[in-house]
Amino acid sequence: MIIDIHGHYTTAPKALEDWRNRQIAGIKDPALMPKVSELKISDDELRETIETNQLKKMKERGSDLTIFSPRASFMAHHIGDFNVSSTWAAICNELCFRVSQLFPDNFIGAAMLPQSPGVDPKSCIPELEKCVREYGFVGINLNPDPSGGHWTSPPLYDRHWYPIYEKMVEHGIPAMIHVSTSCNACFHTTGAHYINADTTAFMQLIQGDLFKDFPELKFVIPHGGGAAPYHWGRYRGLAQELKKPLLKDHLLGNVFFDTCVYHQPGIDLLTRVIPVDNILFASEMIGAVKGIDPETGFNFDDTKRYIEATLNLSAEERYKVYEGNARRVYPRLDAALKNKGK
Repeated sequence: MIIDIHGHYTTAPKALEDWRNRQIAGIKDPALMPKVSELKISDDELRETIETNQLKKMKERGSDLTIFSPRASFMAHHIGDFNVSSTWAAICNELCFRVSQLFPDNFIGAAMLPQSPGVDPKSCIPELEKCVREYGFVGINLNPDPSGGHWTSPPLYDRHWYPIYEKMVEHGIPAMIHVSTSCNACFHTTGAHYINADTTAFMQLIQGDLFKDFPELKFVIPHGGGAAPYHWGRYRGLAQELKKPLLKDHLLGNVFFDTCVYHQPGIDLLTRVIPVDNILFASEMIGAVKGIDPETGFNFDDTKRYIEATLNLSAEERYKVYEGNARRVYPRLDAALKNKGK
């Protein structure tokens, strides 16, 4: 079984974006604020957006199950206040839940949190609880920078984040560390802000001692871990200077990397530098990079092709990347699959 841990609902019906635009307009003029009940999206519309996009490509490329969350760039936690974020997160999570109900063999949800700059993370717990308990979601996306590129939140090792971590451990769910849209013109959203955030998150985790307080906590750093694998010697050296344990002891029991790298040399490097037990298959399909690579003639985001081509992995190691590691890092996923006999 091939499990893709990094899928976003990037193809949601246009009615969702239209409603969001009205919501944003309503921040300045409350008379324009739409009601949740005004958003009408039928099951048939959801089926069409999935069957002609994500599901079609999954069948073509040979993946079986996608952990599916709201579109990351649409989270936009810096827009409006907590009430705006809370309403928006609930709508987006419900749509992913409905997709998982319509296609139970192919999609299972991960939650967007209703984060808002300067707001206590405890405010996210009701939505987290609902998504885990009622929707059966198996993970969350945690934005380390709700300000959208200005980095006003404390680092990830700070006690500021502990309420969310406590719930993650209680429910046995990991968090993918994933920022949203950049509102800072210096940082292109997907080309700079995403990769900067991945790298920043990794360095923050080196600096702290978070996993002494939460030994069972698990994070996935997407997009191949940002700069971390490429500069692995730098980070090992920095950890040493900070009097931290070796990285393999300090972080690698709790921190994992996905395969959204989009070229063969990148995957080859990732699988040489990072222990295979810490690599999970992902494609971010129909996401940041959707085009065809003119050097290969294949889609950039067809990441299974890179895993198959790398010489660094044995058949047993490919199993770990494709399935075994996901079952271990997402224990609720493993339980759900066992219930389905998979």
